[in-house]
Amino acid sequence: MKKFLSGNEAFAEGIRLARPAIISAYPITPQTIVVERLSEMVECGSLRSEFIHVESEHSALSCAMGASAAGVRAFTATSSQGLLYMAECLYYASGGRFPIVMMNANRSTALPWNIYGDQRDSISQLDSGWIQAYAENAQESLDLALMSYYIAEKTSTPFMVNLDGFVLTHTYEEVDIPDEEQADKFLPPYETDNKLDLDDPKNMAFSAGPDYNYIFKFKEHQALLNAKKIIKKAEKDFAEIFGRKYSGLIENYKTEDAEFILITIGSIAGLCRKTVDKLRAEGRKVGVVRLRYLRPFPTAELVGSVKNAKAVGVPEKDISFGNEGTVFTNVNSALFQGKIAIPSYNFIGGLGGKNISHEDIENIFDLIENGAERVNFIGIEVE
Repeated sequence: MKKFLSGNEAFAEGIRLARPAIISAYPITPQTIVVERLSEMVECGSLRSEFIHVESEHSALSCAMGASAAGVRAFTATSSQGLLYMAECLYYASGGRFPIVMMNANRSTALPWNIYGDQRDSISQLDSGWIQAYAENAQESLDLALMSYYIAEKTSTPFMVNLDGFVLTHTYEEVDIPDEEQADKFLPPYETDNKLDLDDPKNMAFSAGPDYNYIFKFKEHQALLNAKKIIKKAEKDFAEIFGRKYSGLIENYKTEDAEFILITIGSIAGLCRKTVDKLRAEGRKVGVVRLRYLRPFPTAELVGSVKNAKAVGVPEKDISFGNEGTVFTNVNSALFQGKIAIPSYNFIGGLGGKNISHEDIENIFDLIENGAERVNFIGIEVE
């Protein structure tokens, strides 16, 4: 069935099909529509779930952890300051190996106060032990809602799906909604041994001193690395059931013979591809890599995509103040590990929802071809 949906509504449809037993909700712009739609689904009976109104984002994730510890599928959603408010709980969820799924509507962080989209909120939490994926459009948003539970539950790792605020969360497009039978075939009911059980008592959420703590952290790290193969398996099974194919951790566009490549995340990738088409028509060898996941980071895949390029540029809606964009830092680490000695340039833009235009992307290609400052701010002349 096809419907005309926003990214938020499409994601809510995917969660409905995943059938979480507990939804813990605290609204924050531009995430609110997700939990609004889910509340309507619970009210009308199309989703059998306990919808719990909590008093804060910290409580929302705490509630989801309690549900997961009881052995059921749990969901919550947040954005911006809400994600930062629940930051303490992010580490509890990953350390407790609770496969919670959370949707984050990417939004600028204060101050100045701003409700529009950039990616500083989620990127600030890359070290929290959660899988992080970045959707490009509404269809991928719905599909990631289903695949995120598949991947989280097979790795015992929580999963954060990120949608660009307003640009994706509130933009409408045609979306194909699977039927419930297909969804149940792909994602069967959740079963786990990592739960509170009176018949099989176990210690959960415990303390661990120096002799054991590092072992738990190593296993947590390994689970994220092992998620790479689970992501491939999830997409293979998904394609067989639903007929839609995804490309794993990254998505390449005309990179095979490209001399100059942009590496980016989220909804801006579509704009980059259209610019590539224009420049290709002019005879320029350019391409785009979209990082679909930032955790686990696709080091080997990225190296394979850019190894023959002359230079790369990383436009991103994020900055690590006093240094550079965090995506750029991760890209450079991958290039170094892959022994790829090519110039790389960072382009910071879109902060606070500032529009990035076709002309901006074309200018970025010009700059990486002709040489630029290592870190550049789109739309700002730095003396």
